[in-house]
Amino acid sequence: MNVFYNKEGIGDTLIITLKDGDIEQRTFEKKGDVAKIMNKETNEVAGYNIFNASTYVTVEETGFVTLTEEFVATLNNVLAKNGFEDVLEVDLSPKFVVGFVAEKEKHPNADKLNVCQVNVGEEVLQIVCGAPNVEQGQKVVVAKVGAVMPSGLIIKDAELRGIASSGMICSARELALPDAPQEKGILVLEDSYEVGQAFFE
Repeated sequence: MNVFYNKEGIGDTLIITLKDGDIEQRTFEKKGDVAKIMNKETNEVAGYNIFNASTYVTVEETGFVTLTEEFVATLNNVLAKNGFEDVLEVDLSPKFVVGFVAEKEKHPNADKLNVCQVNVGEEVLQIVCGAPNVEQGQKVVVAKVGAVMPSGLIIKDAELRGIASSGMICSARELALPDAPQEKGILVLEDSYEVGQAFFE
């Protein structure tokens, strides 16, 4: 789940995105200040728009909004006040974590890509990585599915040249770290970092 707000750009509307999909396939149901957006064929909920958002919540950020349990509870109250029984659930676990590259193999269909098995503490993720310096045994920063990069890119499950990939091994530049080197290559962490710990405290 991602929440977006830009009062100057699009007005006093909070945009809640749950699922991507074809805009052509969408329909909506409006009650009060809330529009529920659904897939026409499956009725799966794609998201909500909350109009006159500032009458319900105070949002200091422009762009992607940081989610907290309190904020999500407020959004659920807004849905209820406007006649929807839906309940938003959100995974608030850290999305940028320390990972350990347990295995690295060449991608079978792409010379410059590698298929990595990356331990992120709770699970092992398969991540396709194109960085020239990725190696087995490294500690790295992993953007998990659902992470929002500083550039605004949302990390999703993907398939790269026929191989499933869940997450991204990040460079310092992609993380917008100060003094990040401009050449290509992932950020390799010192051994003192613990696998699974949040990278941004």
